[in-house]
Amino acid sequence: MTSSPPPRIGITPDRSAAASDIEALFFVRRNYCAAISDNGGVPLVLPYDMDAVETYLDQIDGLLITGGMFDVNPALYGMPARYPEKMALKEDRTAFEQAMLRAAIARDMPVLGICGGMQLIAVEMGAKLHQHIPSDITTGIEHKQAEDCDLASHAIYIHQDSKLHEIMGVSRCEVNSLHHQSVFGPTDQVKIAAIADDGVVEAIEVPSLSFCMGVQWHPEYRVNAGEKNLFTALLAAARESAARKLIAITA
Repeated sequence: MTSSPPPRIGITPDRSAAASDIEALFFVRRNYCAAISDNGGVPLVLPYDMDAVETYLDQIDGLLITGGMFDVNPALYGMPARYPEKMALKEDRTAFEQAMLRAAIARDMPVLGICGGMQLIAVEMGAKLHQHIPSDITTGIEHKQAEDCDLASHAIYIHQDSKLHEIMGVSRCEVNSLHHQSVFGPTDQVKIAAIADDGVVEAIEVPSLSFCMGVQWHPEYRVNAGEKNLFTALLAAARESAARKLIAITA
């Protein structure tokens, strides 16, 4: 009996600024790819191409929406830009990631969003964002740490009735923190899975889908031992997704 092929995980990249579009570079940090390949998956970087969304999804078994030094446009959640001087937008990236996310959800394909990827999932599911934590929330926690990314910044508390708790196996852990915005409350479609001491949302889940979740921190840096389990869970869900896809094709 032949073994099934390793699951293929599509990874959304960032894009460099360039004098002309043809000179722009798509790039992904190595630790995103390593988090997939080290756990038995195949990482596939997805250049922005709105016409290729369905083709990409035909070729992958799960989707990883990465973080980056930019923000979701407040217009997507029906709000004006409250702190425009603190905001950086990448409209082409957001449009592509949103299209990939919507199409993946339509197929119930496994999705993991990291940092800005989590925020995009939340917005797509009807949530709003705090646009600048230092201005919106009274907190002693540094959510955009100055220390190296592979060092912990603060603790998070994981709800015991969440999928994240089942995956991580702990109720509390230390994480890094590289964001200045955060999800504003749950919605009918979004469940809060973890918070920081100051109430900032640190993880979300979409209970109506088989595997759609987001974390606000960057587990690809492997600050704590349980973070490996996030990628293991994504790949396990992707294997199940691939099996369902094969059954549908052969039926």
